[in-house]
Amino acid sequence: MAIGSTMHTFTVQLADVDRGVYEELALRVARHPSETSANLLLRVLAYALEYEDGITFSEGISATDEPAVAVKDLTGRMTAWIEVGAPDAARLHTGSKLAGRVAVYTHREPARLLPTWSGKTIHRGTEIPLHSFERDFLEHAAAALERRNSLTVSVTERQLYLDVNGITLSSAITSQPIV
Repeated sequence: MAIGSTMHTFTVQLADVDRGVYEELALRVARHPSETSANLLLRVLAYALEYEDGITFSEGISATDEPAVAVKDLTGRMTAWIEVGAPDAARLHTGSKLAGRVAVYTHREPARLLPTWSGKTIHRGTEIPLHSFERDFLEHAAAALERRNSLTVSVTERQLYLDVNGITLSSAITSQPIV
């Protein structure tokens, strides 16, 4: 018998000073049995850092034809394709053709990830940012995750301040084009 997904709840206090976004979010996120806690947290952070009207989670790592996080307008047209982890070039190429904007959030070392896209065809690849965090930031934050979580996410001058269930961490958010 297959093991099902585990539901996690997140109450998120979001204060993104850089973008002028201040929200309280109540999220229910399914965690696939093979998904790490760091990847789950990365999906939640990508959602918060990209938050705008029309944002949704996909089915997670089991979704093969959708991004981890998508933004759709009122007509249902995808306006933003947001990936997490280390998506392959074909996914980014497809996403860039379907949406007006694409972004990637990773918990991996950018210097190791960028060569995997080098020389590959990625539509508007120079416009796609790769956002990363300081080494071990996500692993330390993910260690504090439970089934029910309280997060405070504050961003100012590309510095992320994160409180996960009473554990406070911070990291610079580094961004660079993927090609």
